[in-house]
Amino acid sequence: MSGTGTTAGRPGTRRGTARERLLAAAARRFYADGVTATGIDTITAEAGVAKMSLYNNFSSKADLVRAYLDARHEEWLGLYRRRLEPARDGRDGVLAVFDAYADHAAHAYERGFRGCGLLNAAAELPAGDEGRAVVRRHKEEVESLLAGHLEELLPGRPEEARAVAEHLAFLLEGAMARAGLEGAGTRLEHARAMAADLLDRL
Repeated sequence: MSGTGTTAGRPGTRRGTARERLLAAAARRFYADGVTATGIDTITAEAGVAKMSLYNNFSSKADLVRAYLDARHEEWLGLYRRRLEPARDGRDGVLAVFDAYADHAAHAYERGFRGCGLLNAAAELPAGDEGRAVVRRHKEEVESLLAGHLEELLPGRPEEARAVAEHLAFLLEGAMARAGLEGAGTRLEHARAMAADLLDRL
């Protein structure tokens, strides 16, 4: 997802619009250093734009954070859709979700993989913050995608499909948390193997 070694937005570069450069810089700094620890001056300096340019594109830092979270969601969807293209059935669809998370972990992050950037950001935001709602919607959409694929495998059994989807969502989130702590995608590989085994026993 965002913050993955792209050059747009690095100091001295002028590729992309000011908004794009600001989002790219914010993505790198928010993921590497955290939302709270990253100030506006740091982002504008890395993006190579004046502070006024930030406020011409975003009403506040909170607005920039929400844009960052939306961009991360869209980026994950892109990873998922690419993985889904060769899928032949519901089983492949479920595993495409796991593979998209593994692709996220495999990016060349500036300071290494730190887990789910959406959850990392949400952990820093206060209860009721709109950014937390963005993250919640993302996680709900992931579980809904899993449920949709499972309904293909379990036709006429929607309640069971939803229950298994919740189970797999928990497996995926646990694996992401451990992978983030360990700085590697190994736990996601294990989670995918567990998911495949569960699917084969349905």
